[in-house]
Amino acid sequence: MTQAPEHSSRSVWNFSELLVRVENDQELLVDLLNIFKADFPQLLRSLRSAVDAGDMKKSAALSHNLRGMLANLAATRAAAAAAELEKLAKAADQSALRGALDCLEQETATLNQEIDSYLQGVRA
Repeated sequence: MTQAPEHSSRSVWNFSELLVRVENDQELLVDLLNIFKADFPQLLRSLRSAVDAGDMKKSAALSHNLRGMLANLAATRAAAAAAELEKLAKAADQSALRGALDCLEQETATLNQEIDSYLQGVRA
């Protein structure tokens, strides 16, 4: 069994909460993380395209989907960034949307690094 990542106020996900959600099932956890790693990049690309095109309806819908996906992984900071993006898109606040997308991309880049580290530890 691999060691759980440390959780701190700066951590991008609450690993212990995620373990509780999957009832300590390491196999299920690895499957969920691999699904996220497979699906997330395309969703983010679609969101970026919608924001660039000024499509507020699509931006809001994709942000909502990403928020749910991130919340399910106990990635609270990234889920909050997606929620902010969704709120701005629903309000058609195009001027703030790009900054919110940048914030989401930063949070999820860090999350992806932590997931990669965890998955490498599982495979070792």
